[in-house]
Amino acid sequence: MRYLVETMVEYFQTLARYNTVANERIYAACAALDDAQYRHRGAASFGSIHRTLNHIMVGDRIWMGRFEGVDSGITKLDAVLFEDLATLTQARREDDLRIEQYTARLTAETLASTLHYTNMAGREFDDSMAVLLGHMFNHQTHHRGQIHVMLSEAGVRGLSLDMHRIVNPG
Repeated sequence: MRYLVETMVEYFQTLARYNTVANERIYAACAALDDAQYRHRGAASFGSIHRTLNHIMVGDRIWMGRFEGVDSGITKLDAVLFEDLATLTQARREDDLRIEQYTARLTAETLASTLHYTNMAGREFDDSMAVLLGHMFNHQTHHRGQIHVMLSEAGVRGLSLDMHRIVNPG
């Protein structure tokens, strides 16, 4: 079991690096869109690319706050934290660095622990840190997939987000 948890530490560090590069690629593709395409209402959970990028940031900040024991101050899952892509892009870079730095400090003991937290509906939970950290990365990937579809609909082609090509570009 010990080996598995230590390997998980390295895996979460890999996921953090993947997250950074995938976000860089998504944000670069978004920067090539005109504002109407960027804000066009699509079928994704949060509508537009802009609102979905904001939602990913909301989720990351809520979870990172819980992991670090800091209140994110966020009260709505559909909050728009940043109104323009340039400011959102800078904040994304900072948050991705925060996530990479957090996983760089991650220990097997942390992953084997349980986190007590209160969700946005006021319910209390005690969940595995490994499962919660995995959830945060899965949440990002899920919504980036929705953005990828909206980018494709806007005419963006050739955007690869395959993890094995990002972390092992070979």
